[in-house]
Amino acid sequence: ALGLFTGIGLSEAKARETLRNGALSALLRRAVLQARSALGPALDKATGTLLYNTAARLKDPKHLGFLVGYIARREILTDLQLSAALEYVRSHPLEPLDVADFERACGVGVCITPEQIEEAVEAVISKHRAELLAERYHFNMGLLMGEARNQLRWADGKTIKNEVDLQVLHLLGPKTEADLEKKPKVAKARLAPAEKQKVAVLENGDMGTETQSLLEQLRGEALKFHKPGENYKTEGYVVTPNTMSLLKQHLAITGGQVRTRFPPEPNGILHIGHAKAINFNFGYAKANGGVCFLRYDDTNPEKEEEKYFTAIREMVEWLGYQPYAVTHASDYFDQLYTWALELIRRGLAYVCHQKVEEIKGHNPPPSPWRDRPVEESLLLFEDMRKGKFGEGEATLRMKLMMEDGKMDPVAYRVKFTPHHRTGDKWCIYPTYDYTHCLCDSIEHITHSLCTKEFQARRSSYFWLCNALDVYCPVQWEYGRLNLLYTVVSKRKIIRLVETGAVRDWDDPRLFTLTALRRRGFPPEAINNFCARVGVTVAQATMEPHLLEACAREVLNEHAPRAMAVLEPLKVTITNFPAPKALEVLVPNFPADESRGFHKVSFHQTVYIEETDFREEADKGYKRLAPGQPVGLRHTGYVITVQNVIKDVSGRVIELEVTCTKSDVAEKPKAFIHWVSVPLACEVRLYERLFLHKNPEDPLEVPGGFLSDLNPDSLRVVHNALVDSSVHSARPFDKFQFERLGYFSVDPDSEAGKMVFNRTVTLKEDPGKA
Repeated sequence: ALGLFTGIGLSEAKARETLRNGALSALLRRAVLQARSALGPALDKATGTLLYNTAARLKDPKHLGFLVGYIARREILTDLQLSAALEYVRSHPLEPLDVADFERACGVGVCITPEQIEEAVEAVISKHRAELLAERYHFNMGLLMGEARNQLRWADGKTIKNEVDLQVLHLLGPKTEADLEKKPKVAKARLAPAEKQKVAVLENGDMGTETQSLLEQLRGEALKFHKPGENYKTEGYVVTPNTMSLLKQHLAITGGQVRTRFPPEPNGILHIGHAKAINFNFGYAKANGGVCFLRYDDTNPEKEEEKYFTAIREMVEWLGYQPYAVTHASDYFDQLYTWALELIRRGLAYVCHQKVEEIKGHNPPPSPWRDRPVEESLLLFEDMRKGKFGEGEATLRMKLMMEDGKMDPVAYRVKFTPHHRTGDKWCIYPTYDYTHCLCDSIEHITHSLCTKEFQARRSSYFWLCNALDVYCPVQWEYGRLNLLYTVVSKRKIIRLVETGAVRDWDDPRLFTLTALRRRGFPPEAINNFCARVGVTVAQATMEPHLLEACAREVLNEHAPRAMAVLEPLKVTITNFPAPKALEVLVPNFPADESRGFHKVSFHQTVYIEETDFREEADKGYKRLAPGQPVGLRHTGYVITVQNVIKDVSGRVIELEVTCTKSDVAEKPKAFIHWVSVPLACEVRLYERLFLHKNPEDPLEVPGGFLSDLNPDSLRVVHNALVDSSVHSARPFDKFQFERLGYFSVDPDSEAGKMVFNRTVTLKEDPGKA
């Protein structure tokens, strides 16, 4: 084989590399032997290159002999013709091929004369004559080549280039010294930092200047995807005699529109990984002028609750997406049942009595009921539907081998559980393996986008649609999005709730979408994060601080400023300059005062952070201390300590100070925040719920994830103070508390006692792992 491959012009290294690829080397061997039988044992290198490219690029080996015949007869002579031939057989998967149409598409028999090349080049040069004379040899000669090639598709490229060079030389004469000088580069206009940030922001999933990052990325990924109706061009797609007519019907129904779906199971709350799926499914459809369905995979009534249905839709809409239609797998139960009967009649499904434990794993014993007569399976399946079998006593199984080696997956099982939508109508329910592809078919989904773990189901996906002769969509898999320092498994979150480690699914320490919303993460930040992670085949495991950085970017632009004090220290201004409180104007966004101001009361009594005062100022300490004044932000006053008042234990409980207008006082080392006539509030400060990056990894956390809980993941400040400008805020309203971080109003807030969750600090804490 090595000699066979080097004999067609491959280097020895390339030949050995080819031999390591069993499938490629087998195809290439067949191609070479076929060509040698027609042309003799000595094949020239050009022919050898065409044979190698055919074997390497051909998707369906059944066309190998057909294409090699054209190469051996010298009817396909160039790589350009070969590319057209490969595209033609890929686009026409059904036999027999229309030979005359194939030859027209590949330029077989087309002869381009030197005179035709000369005329075509002459026409192109005449078109660009003025620019050529002006720019001379700095003109882009590739443009001339490209336009000439477009007119003479099957002409030899080298011959066209030689003719272009000859005619340009005739027009311009030999190159001068000026022609040999390098053309000066034109500097690209650079975006200002603010504009760069805008480009990266995804706002509510809508098209526009602020959504380029995600949507451009999705369009880039789409280069790998088939166009609607061209499913057969996808590698691995199974083509049957009915495929082309079914695709024609599909296009008539959809009008060539891209259709995706987001298919969550309504048995838990969506998490950050689902946000990527939502962005990909809805975003890809939007980027291509299509639609996306929200379809609940409600085939397991034991675990489904109405609150999950409501929360899922709420989160999709919160992220900024509107479903084209909201559907349920249960909408199609009657049709799915009819198809199950048809599958049995075609001898492709049977009723089995193996126990669940027997068919688990990758190497279960074959079912002794696999060859059961069709009539018997039909009767037994009817008995299953009527409730004559107990749970686990009978299943309907499909006759196929899946990609992961699993044999005969279950299509239906018995469950005596009422369904939230169909009530007691059914006591048999379809499985994911049976339901998903058929629901996609019914809804004429063009791109069934799912995470990588479903790749093993692709074979059953294609098999089932084709077994029933219904429209078959294409399944595409992409890598999941995971975060460190968290768990997202529904079962494990339930354990956290049951043990009291967290309050519920929306506890702000979790990374469910309801928890992120409650903590104050804006939907735009989550969408931005998904865009930056990207759509890749590989699984992405990210640090939480990357998500937090996206939140800071959005909140900095959208969260108005306010002042709050977490650990209040009373300060009395003994020479307050007015008989009553003053009103201070504080900008909502200091960097852009055109966005308005709010009023804050400035009274004789104010409160500052305990940590902003020290009785003794260490070197480098810049805040308030005896002999070291500070400014009060936004007031125009500097305060100086006159008296320190302590309780019996020696703890400082009050400061008496004097104030001086800042325009006459010496410039202080710092300006601190404060509140006066404030509102009492509760503030909840969050840290990571787990101590280790991978709490589910037994090597990292031998005691299991429940043993890895961070005892300091929540600190509640019960007697914080906030300025009264926030008194009308509602749940989920967001603020930047100056110098403290970004905060969101929690739904636990009541009249007279607001509750704030800290979303993120103002800056990333470098001390965090």
